[in-house]
Amino acid sequence: MVLLLADTLDVPLRERNALLLAAGFAPMFRESTLDDRELVPVRTAIDAILKQQEPFPAVVMNRHWDIVATNGAATRFFSMLLDGRTPHGAGNILRLMFHPDGLRPFVENWEAVAQTLIRRVHREALGGTLDDAGQELLSEVLDYAGVPKRLSTPDLETPLVPVVPVSFGHRGHTFNFFSAVTVLGTPQDITLQELRVECFFPMDDATGAAARALFDAAERVSMTMTEEP
Repeated sequence: MVLLLADTLDVPLRERNALLLAAGFAPMFRESTLDDRELVPVRTAIDAILKQQEPFPAVVMNRHWDIVATNGAATRFFSMLLDGRTPHGAGNILRLMFHPDGLRPFVENWEAVAQTLIRRVHREALGGTLDDAGQELLSEVLDYAGVPKRLSTPDLETPLVPVVPVSFGHRGHTFNFFSAVTVLGTPQDITLQELRVECFFPMDDATGAAARALFDAAERVSMTMTEEP
């Protein structure tokens, strides 16, 4: 009955374990790590998605918005924006997007993107996937200098859009992408359910051409290094 109710309400697997424990039953769903042997096929699939997304950026995040994997395009593009430096919170998408020393100065429509990200975090809190660490992260980024105080108030009426337009500016050039988040279908493992793959796609020919140029330049450097004795 507990599992039937949880399935009907689409309760996340982590919370289903908590419900089972509260009802006096043993947890059913395990929480693996991506290094576990059982998840080799999943890692292979994720690697294929990241490679297929080239020459456009893609990142894989966990429930706390920590970056667990990227493709080469993401590494190259964000390194270009940051001029190769490692800013505060470089391993976490929320910190990168909200900290004034991170990607925020390069996002031309930052307030719109920030609103979308915060709405997503608040919706996750309603779904039960935001734990104490997630709440602390949310409080941290909302307290960064320059973050509008109105973002602290949950906006639960505005629907989340399936794609998010984001424009990056760097040295007089604008790169227009839209991002789409993918989750793994019908996972039976907590870790897998909480993974998200965010892929960036060009919104115009100029952005597509710039991304391909970065990819081609990296390929030439790689070939040169391979050919060196």
